[in-house]
Amino acid sequence: MKEPFCTCLIMATPSFQLFLVSFLLVLVLFAKHGLGCIERERQALLRFKHGLVDDHRLLSYWGHEDCCRWRGVHCSKQSNHVVKLHLPAPPTEFEGMYKSRRGEISPSLLELEHLTYLDLSCNDFEGSSIPPFLASITKMQHLNLSHANFIGSLSGQLRNLSYLHSLDLSFNDNLYSGNLEWLSNLSSLRFLDLRHFNLEKATHWLRAINMLPSLVHLNLGDCNLPPLITSHVNFSAPLAFLDLSNNYRVSSSIYPWVFNFSATLVHLSLSGSDSHFLISEAYGNMISLAYLDLSDCALEGEIPVAFGNMTSLEYLDMFGNQQESSIPYTSGRMTSLAYLDLSHNQLKGSIPYTVGNLASLERLYLSMNLLRGSIPKTFGNLSALTFLDLSSNLLRGSIPCTFWSMASLRELHLPSNTLHGSIADALGNMTSLVYVDLSSNQLQGSIPDTVGNLVSLEGLYLRNNQLQGSIPYAFGNMSALLYLDLSGNLLQGSISDAIGNITSLTELYLSRNQLQRILETVGNLVSLEVLYLPENQLQSSIPDTIGSMVSLELLFLEQNQLQGLIPKSVGRMVSLQILSLYQNQLHGSIPDAIGNLASLEELSLDGNKLEGEIPKSLRNLCNLRELNLHSNNLSGQLSEDFFACANDTLETVSLSDNQLRGPIPLFTGFSSLKRLNLGLNKLKGMLPKSIGHLAALYELYIGSNSLQGDISEAHLFYLSKLVVLDLSSNSITFNVSLEWVPPFQLSSLLLASSKLGPHFPHWLRNQKCLMDIDISNSEISDAIPDWFWNLTPSVRSLNISKNQIIGTLPILSSKFDHPLSIDMSSNFLEGSIPQLPSNLALLDLSNNKFSGSISLLCAATSPYLVYLDLSNNSLISDLPNCWSQWKSLIVLNLENNQFSGKIPKSLGTLQSIHTLHLHNNNFSGGLPLSLKNCKSLRLVDLGKNKLSGKMPTWIGGSLSNLIILNLQSNRFSGSICSTICQLKKIQILDLSNNDMSGTIPRCISNFTVMTEKGNLTIAYNYTIYDSEALHTEHRPYLDKELVKWKGKEFEYKNTLGLVKSIDFSSNKLTGEIPEEVTALQELVSLNLSRNNLTASIPATIGQLKSLDVLDLSRNQLTGEIPTSLSEIDRLSTLDLSYNNLSGKIPRGTQLQSFNTSTYEGNSALCGLPLLKKCQGDGGKEAPNTYSHENNIQPDENDMWFYISIALGFIVGFWGVCGTLVLNNAWRRSYFQFLNKMKDWLYVATMINMAKIRRGLQS
Repeated sequence: MKEPFCTCLIMATPSFQLFLVSFLLVLVLFAKHGLGCIERERQALLRFKHGLVDDHRLLSYWGHEDCCRWRGVHCSKQSNHVVKLHLPAPPTEFEGMYKSRRGEISPSLLELEHLTYLDLSCNDFEGSSIPPFLASITKMQHLNLSHANFIGSLSGQLRNLSYLHSLDLSFNDNLYSGNLEWLSNLSSLRFLDLRHFNLEKATHWLRAINMLPSLVHLNLGDCNLPPLITSHVNFSAPLAFLDLSNNYRVSSSIYPWVFNFSATLVHLSLSGSDSHFLISEAYGNMISLAYLDLSDCALEGEIPVAFGNMTSLEYLDMFGNQQESSIPYTSGRMTSLAYLDLSHNQLKGSIPYTVGNLASLERLYLSMNLLRGSIPKTFGNLSALTFLDLSSNLLRGSIPCTFWSMASLRELHLPSNTLHGSIADALGNMTSLVYVDLSSNQLQGSIPDTVGNLVSLEGLYLRNNQLQGSIPYAFGNMSALLYLDLSGNLLQGSISDAIGNITSLTELYLSRNQLQRILETVGNLVSLEVLYLPENQLQSSIPDTIGSMVSLELLFLEQNQLQGLIPKSVGRMVSLQILSLYQNQLHGSIPDAIGNLASLEELSLDGNKLEGEIPKSLRNLCNLRELNLHSNNLSGQLSEDFFACANDTLETVSLSDNQLRGPIPLFTGFSSLKRLNLGLNKLKGMLPKSIGHLAALYELYIGSNSLQGDISEAHLFYLSKLVVLDLSSNSITFNVSLEWVPPFQLSSLLLASSKLGPHFPHWLRNQKCLMDIDISNSEISDAIPDWFWNLTPSVRSLNISKNQIIGTLPILSSKFDHPLSIDMSSNFLEGSIPQLPSNLALLDLSNNKFSGSISLLCAATSPYLVYLDLSNNSLISDLPNCWSQWKSLIVLNLENNQFSGKIPKSLGTLQSIHTLHLHNNNFSGGLPLSLKNCKSLRLVDLGKNKLSGKMPTWIGGSLSNLIILNLQSNRFSGSICSTICQLKKIQILDLSNNDMSGTIPRCISNFTVMTEKGNLTIAYNYTIYDSEALHTEHRPYLDKELVKWKGKEFEYKNTLGLVKSIDFSSNKLTGEIPEEVTALQELVSLNLSRNNLTASIPATIGQLKSLDVLDLSRNQLTGEIPTSLSEIDRLSTLDLSYNNLSGKIPRGTQLQSFNTSTYEGNSALCGLPLLKKCQGDGGKEAPNTYSHENNIQPDENDMWFYISIALGFIVGFWGVCGTLVLNNAWRRSYFQFLNKMKDWLYVATMINMAKIRRGLQS
């Protein structure tokens, strides 16, 4: 056929040949491009475009040339009819955001009669309903209207689309349907996605689904599906994908229907259904399943062994269930598994070694379970593993050496277990690692240098272990490291140069270690955003190079021992938002450069030794929210424009415990201020009424200043949000009307040492939320009104002490719900002690007029009571024997009452008790043996009772923590047992006024604390437990004790720690004073008077250099007074009277300064200050004076004496003053020096007086 055609073409005329070629070219072009879109359909598309708002001009090309070339338009190659509109909105650079078109779907689409595919997903149709005319496009096979903001009911709009294969209406959250019966007409449907489609009323949804015989893909996630009426329906569709996730009302009744597809299902998700059912063994029959998600289903029971039959499974997620079984060993058969998540369950037992068979596993999550045992060695076989999370289990043992052979691993999470041992050097071989977390274990040893080989590592977390040594220098090789957390270990040394080489680092956490120094190379960390170093032992100064970290946003160096000045270079860290340097030893002034930190939001410099004025440059910190400068030595006045720039942002101002003076500024315009603390300063004047305009204020602390004047309603008028009010320890008077109703509801009211009386403040009755009330020492002389007890149900702490309150108390157990602390001491309250609340922690009713017994205390079975003080009342009768119910009691003070009978045995159950005061009562009998169980006792005062019997031998061995033991003025007999020498911590030992006999034990030198310098006080903290709030509160306690001093009794508290005393006076002791007592070099008082001691005073008595009181009177001591006694220059009280001492009183400044009564009754003594002259001395001696005869000198000596005085005056006076007269420069320097000395003495005196005053106030 080709040859005749070619022959004819050659033989044809040239004109015919040209026509034929042109004709063929036209045919080729039409064959390639078609005839163009149909004009009617082109116009329909333009009308469709007209109905849309195309903000992103995605359809700007529409209207040009052939519509079949328009974006998203596809035409048939045969007929040129539009068959496909693919117009989903493209995503923006922000996740979940799209370049959506807005508007409505035009009915012009009906002109597209051959349309089979329509995708308008991710556009915004602005809450319109799905147009019903879409059902008239009957040839539609694919319809996607997902994420399109359609609302309303969908019932029959789409029922005519019988050719539809794929329908996606997902993520139209406000679309709903009462039933799905309309699906029955869509018999060709293979793909159905109705996620986030509200079907809560579609009770027969399963029946409608069963009428889709061709369905392959079904997604009904987040549809709020109702419970099934029945699931026993055979369904023969070839379903391969089923997602019913996040339908919390779907229960185990769905299982029979799901298992219809065991042979076809590839993807199954039932996550988020609140099923509370056991997992069926039938899952083992789903041999085609590749994806299974059963997370957050509240599944219970065991994981079936049959799970191991799902050998095609690649993805298994059972996160967040209640599985309590072990991991089945058959899990090792699922060799296709690439993803396994069993985290957040209650799985027990050990990890099966068969996990090592999962050669395809890439991600493994087993965190937040109760897995025990060690990590299987077979983990080393998981060569494909890239992610491993075993965190928050009970795994123990060391990390197996095979573990480090997982060469593909990128993320390793092992925190919060009990793994121990060291970190192996082989960790450095896992060079693919990007993230390592071994924190919160018990790992020991040093950090291996091989960690530096992990050059791809971005995050390293080793916090809360027991790692020691220094930070390896090899850290500097980890050039990709972004996050490093080594906090909570035992690391020492300096923050090494290696850290300074990691210039990529953005966050560095090294808190709670023992690091001592920050090196200057820290300034190289120019990318660092967070530097967190609290609670170390940093003792160096802050390096000046720190200012080079210009990217730093958060700097935490608090709770260290940093010294020196705050470097001015901090002003260069312009990105800094938080600067926290509190509780260090920084001194000097606050640098002006801090005012350059324009981004600063929190500044915490409290608890240092900073001085000087608050710099004015801080006014430039316009973004400041928190300012904490309390507990320093800052001085000066607060100006009126104080932080005016930050008056819209500042929320916290804490300047307490400084030396600030002058009036309180007005604080005008601080609209965001929530916490204002100016307490413990020297502020004076009146409280400005402008404080009452701080409408956002929550907490106001201005206590312990020198404020005066009245507080009126105007001061508090707008403080409607006020929760804490502290005006205590000022000289202010509340002057408000009886009808005043405060605008606030306080939780804490602290008005101690204010003038509120003579009556209880009437305005208090409107406060319904009070938890802490302190109106102590407030001049109230009134009975407690009935309305006051309406406030107390919510009160945790009540202090009305140091007033003149009269009357009796009601049953306190009925007035408080959950009190912690009640202090009503130092009033005139009377009557009996009422029944107490059961959960009370502290009760102080001392210094009142209470009488009767305390038997009602036994009704309060508080396990939290730690402090009970009923001293200085008129309480009588025996002590009840119910102390075993207060096992937490630490302080018990019942002194100065009229209790009688025996000390109850149940006191011995108080194993936590530290302080026991039973002084000055009428107790009798012996000490109960049970007291030996109170091994925490530090102070025992049983003086001035009628106790008898021998001194217990167990005191020394069982009460070895005793610091003070007072048994004076009782009827104890027998000898002082040698076991008392085991009290190595004893500081005050008083056995005076008893019937003790025998000798003083020579082992007395074992009182080792009496050989050492002591603290000012004897103090400790006790803990109050709040059972309601489930938190603890630590409070300080200072022990106090009555001590006989120079013949009188004084109460010591603030200096009790300095008193070291032994008093064995008024007994029947015999023998000699043991020389060993002179080893107690810090002993302050020694009283051995009124005994039968013999022999001589130890010759080494002069070693007691700290002795202030020595009383050896009324014994039978013999021999001479040791000459070393004159070497005790602190001795102010000495009594050696009525002994048999003899010889000359040694000469010295001290011994001659005492009255003759010190030595009387020793007939053989002679010498000053006695009148009796010693043999060989001439003339009589007058007491307290030297003999004039001994002072007589020749006249020549007197003349030379006066000449020497004259010469000395001339040389001394004119040598200094003459020089100052003649030399101007020296004179100026000298008087400047005197002025500075005067200023220094004034400031030092004022500071020390303030400290003493604060100490007395506390």
